[in-house]
Amino acid sequence: MANATSMDVFVSLCKRRGFVFQSSEIYGGIGGFWDYGPLGVELKNNIKRDWWRATVQERDDVVGIETAIIMNPRVWQASGHVDTFADPMVDCKSCKRRFRADELVEHKIEAESAHGHVVETAGLRCPECGGELTEPRMFNLMFKTFIGPVADDASVAYLRPETAQGMFVNFDNVLTAMRRKLPFGIAQIGRSFRNEITPGNFIFRDREFEQMEMEFFVMPGTDEEWHDRWIEERFNWWTGLGVRKEKLHIREHAREELSHYSKRTVDIEYDFPFAGFAEVEGIANRTDFDLKKHEEFSGRSLKYFDEESGQHVVPYVIEPAMGIDRCFLTVLIDAYAEEEVRGEKRTLLRLHKRLAPVKAAVLPLSRNERLVPSARRVWDLLRPHFMTQYDDAQSIGRRYRRQDEIGTPLCVTVDFDTLTDEAVTIRERDSMEQVRVPVSGLVAALREKLDGA
Repeated sequence: MANATSMDVFVSLCKRRGFVFQSSEIYGGIGGFWDYGPLGVELKNNIKRDWWRATVQERDDVVGIETAIIMNPRVWQASGHVDTFADPMVDCKSCKRRFRADELVEHKIEAESAHGHVVETAGLRCPECGGELTEPRMFNLMFKTFIGPVADDASVAYLRPETAQGMFVNFDNVLTAMRRKLPFGIAQIGRSFRNEITPGNFIFRDREFEQMEMEFFVMPGTDEEWHDRWIEERFNWWTGLGVRKEKLHIREHAREELSHYSKRTVDIEYDFPFAGFAEVEGIANRTDFDLKKHEEFSGRSLKYFDEESGQHVVPYVIEPAMGIDRCFLTVLIDAYAEEEVRGEKRTLLRLHKRLAPVKAAVLPLSRNERLVPSARRVWDLLRPHFMTQYDDAQSIGRRYRRQDEIGTPLCVTVDFDTLTDEAVTIRERDSMEQVRVPVSGLVAALREKLDGA
């Protein structure tokens, strides 16, 4: 398992094996932006597919949507983001480094800051050089852009800082088009942007990231029960991915840290090697705040007619929300392991089979010209069914280690016996056990071992 001293090794693995690259690296990079390599994009897609299957496909009360990244700027006025989506920022007068003032207060002195107010920084010094800090000023986290040919106040727009508002403003559209009754949910996967003052810890806090969010609309008075149900549902999803239960816990937000829209918020936290327990998903009871605000600002009714009571009501909303990038980091760290096998160190990712970027690797015993045609035929056989790799460079032992290191659950070895018995050897990642199967039954054998992954 990764620990504080192995985090650099872990980050190096992500680059070396094609999971994550620094964005614009050849130009020195850009803070808070990352590119996902060939293996990284497969893992991200697998995470998204698993979430979508659990949240939308397997349920009868949630539908999906995809909304625009840039919306009418009045959306963000109604939601409160224009006025309140800000952090207090300070600069060091000596080294010019920039920090969030509230984080300095939290980390350097034992004091509490009232939510939404400027933090008192008297007595604080720069944590990098000890220099004097500027007075804090509030810094809005939304990226600003302009629509049309003229960059003036009338053309200001924002890159969305969350996907949630796209679902709220489409509540009535979905309700009508899909003929839904409460309770029901709207789910979305999409990119969001936050101009974080201090991005860091690899992909833990980014300026561009992907979210998986769901707004579950319920009758007022049933919200607390549904909140509890979704907390349990979401926690079980994490453990169902293979994330160790003992590394997760549920934390209640204290009243003073609740967002302005929240009646109650619970975080699912993971014990990271660099930060201790930190949020990986939030499940909030947003009450009827958002729909009422959008009614007020748009002049459009967003009420639901309840046939049972004959009343028009504004639904309450339960919101499970998470960042894919932080989930990506969590499952990789939790799967990372080092062990000794016959006197040699073996690094492996014990990724859940559903998440593994490569499901099976085809490895000819050598590059012998007699083996290559058979190995290629086996690879051709598997590619329509699974995400695969073909690797014939270096010794078979080194190739097994490479596949272990990227989390490939199964390796298929083609050897000289294959030429006569038309069989291959399947080797499992975690146990390293091997079994020989006929090529004619290989797809079925792999499918059984992958258990539908």
